[in-house]
Amino acid sequence: MSEISRALEDCGALQFGEFTLASGAKSDYYINIKKASTNPQVLYLISQLMAERMQEENIRPDRIAGIVLGSIPLAAALSMATGIPYVMVRKEQKDHGTKKLIEGDMEPGEKVLVVEDVITTAGSSIQAIGTLRENGAVVEQIISVVDREGGGKENLAGIGVSLLSLVKGSELVGGKR
Repeated sequence: MSEISRALEDCGALQFGEFTLASGAKSDYYINIKKASTNPQVLYLISQLMAERMQEENIRPDRIAGIVLGSIPLAAALSMATGIPYVMVRKEQKDHGTKKLIEGDMEPGEKVLVVEDVITTAGSSIQAIGTLRENGAVVEQIISVVDREGGGKENLAGIGVSLLSLVKGSELVGGKR
């Protein structure tokens, strides 16, 4: 069992039962990543593993992007681990304040690495990548804690984005079901 798998299990993020995922699919397991991202030791571990993966893959973005709400703590932790600034991408425009979909500084042409918690079909990721690209970002990679192997990798490849993950769903649940 990998270090991240153990940490997700130990903090209670891996849950078994009957669940409906954001994609609408039914599943017999759920990864409550908020249990991990609100635990300082697990959040730190995730940030370190993501930073190591970036180094291994020679990924050097100008910005990191987190999608509100789930991946914001991950983006902030990875930003602190790497010294790379981050932006926050909203799923929908607010009707008050600046009404921006992207919070934080980002210049057109900057290379942006999107950080996600859990990828199933990658629907919300694809929407966020669209928002980033409409604002001039160059997005070629996304890194997630978990790839549930629900078609997300293929859907992202369809828009020219490669998916890296710390652990696959099949590795995480193994024979635990």
